Amino acid sequence: MADITAVPDEPGQPPALTAPVLAQAASQSIVREQIITPFDVSGGVDETGKVVAINYDKLIDTFGSKKIDQALLDRFEKVTGHKPHRLMRRGMVFSHRDLDLILDKYEKGNHLFLYTGRGPSSDSMHVGHSIPFEFTKYLQEVFNVPLVIMLTDDEKFFHAPKLTLEDCHKFALQNAMDIIAIGFDVKKTFIFIDTDFVDGGHGGAFNRNVRVIGKRTTINQIKGTFGFGDSNNIAEFGFPAMQSATAFATSFPFIFGTNTKQVAKIPCLIPCAIDQDPYFRQCRDNAGKLGFVKPALIHAVFLPSLRGAETKMSASDPDSSIYLSDTDKQITKKIGNAFSGGQDSRELHRQLGGRTAVDIPFQYLRFFLEDDDELERIRARYESGDMESGELKKRCAGVLHEYVGAFRKRRAAITEEVRDSYLRPRGLEWGDRKSDAEMRDREIERLEKRLAELRAA
Repeated sequence: MADITAVPDEPGQPPALTAPVLAQAASQSIVREQIITPFDVSGGVDETGKVVAINYDKLIDTFGSKKIDQALLDRFEKVTGHKPHRLMRRGMVFSHRDLDLILDKYEKGNHLFLYTGRGPSSDSMHVGHSIPFEFTKYLQEVFNVPLVIMLTDDEKFFHAPKLTLEDCHKFALQNAMDIIAIGFDVKKTFIFIDTDFVDGGHGGAFNRNVRVIGKRTTINQIKGTFGFGDSNNIAEFGFPAMQSATAFATSFPFIFGTNTKQVAKIPCLIPCAIDQDPYFRQCRDNAGKLGFVKPALIHAVFLPSLRGAETKMSASDPDSSIYLSDTDKQITKKIGNAFSGGQDSRELHRQLGGRTAVDIPFQYLRFFLEDDDELERIRARYESGDMESGELKKRCAGVLHEYVGAFRKRRAAITEEVRDSYLRPRGLEWGDRKSDAEMRDREIERLEKRLAELRAA
């Protein structure tokens, strides 16, 4: 594995509920609610002192988002003509805000764009980082639309006492090359590093939107959403306006044009992990007041730590993570040491079977194994006791060898020149005329069907 330079993912915040902290709390029988913020992610501790996994259904209720149900998946497939991604089929992309409205607009032939990002906290990404980008790539191919990727080197600097701005910028440059290696289309993808773009010659419209959003956002709103207090620096309070500005097409006139009234109507779909939702709740609260379309969101669960499902994979803990720079040997060793849902003895395992809900190798297969039928066969065999933990770990390691190995080959081809072509502000391509025509044909077909239904009624 490459030499990983890392700092804690959540510096400057109240102490994170890492596994050791949770274990200590458990020993004291202290009940703790789960914590999900952009700076702190952990399960809670129940009344028996047991460390519990993240409850995503509870998050839907807490955050006020909507569950992605089978009806929405069916509509997604009907409107786009594409089978839902494995993460959608298996419930790892589980929640949304206004995805139904995005599908309505797409079905009518309206344009949209995608936006996602990363806060660069180390010079190498792990597979937990790659999963949201892989899903974003799928959405880009399905909708055939431009994508904007924001690398928030400034945010990491604001929140990390031990990091310099130069550190964060260096991480962003390296992370950009990792992200490009996921396979994004350069003709449809613009990646920007905050400190380069915002202060550069093309950041004027972006900065205008930051100021407009900032004026609409109060200190009390930021405190209530993020839990900030008097010890947080003023840059942390101001940053949410920057992350919000990227969700508005008028921030990028070199991509979407200078007719601000028309461009402001272009909707944005943001695929992200659920911990980023607080940023965009603020954004959505203010969007309508400023004449913008509320951005839509589609939320993913976290890839759990190798240590267990109570926390997410963390760049600050190499033993909890599979890095995209890991060798096959390192991957095999890490999966071999991963938390297992197998029983304490072979005899007991054959009698009771494995516990797939807490078994990390099985959970990783849910994320990375494409074949639904094979996944179901593995689940049935493991839960029946027919498959032992060693066999399951071997299959998981093999899948990750293939996934990470393919990434390493693509990453080797990404030069600084290639990276700079994605970072250069420029126009991006939309769907071609054929795609637009197909969308119009689908809309005509829908209207004709509806007309026939009305006549028959």
